Amino acid sequence: QVQLVESGGGLVQAGGSLRLSCAASGRIFGFNAMGWYRQAPGALHELVAAITGGGKTDYADSVKGRFTISRDNAKNTVYLQMNSLKPEDTDVYYCNADLQTRMGRTVYWGQGTQVTVSS
Repeated sequence: QVQLVESGGGLVQAGGSLRLSCAASGRIFGFNAMGWYRQAPGALHELVAAITGGGKTDYADSVKGRFTISRDNAKNTVYLQMNSLKPEDTDVYYCNADLQTRMGRTVYWGQGTQVTVSS
């Protein structure tokens, strides 16, 4: 069974930085894409950043130039470096993984990690 373990959330002042990590473990045969989404109360998941197996990245307009997504294939881990954080970045951030497993192509979600940016 595949599990996603997130870490790195917390409280930071505006202008500060945080790095989120998401490690996928289990019987993984391939990596299609991994990314980070955020979800405010009562809202749908919003893409923050994603990276494909080929290394192509995609970012929400609101984070371009401030956030960087990267991955370590050997560790099945994706990172989100968040710089110049703003209070409006406050949210619960969820890791999403589109993987090849023994069940075929399967999408997994992490449990979420809280990011709070104070003004």
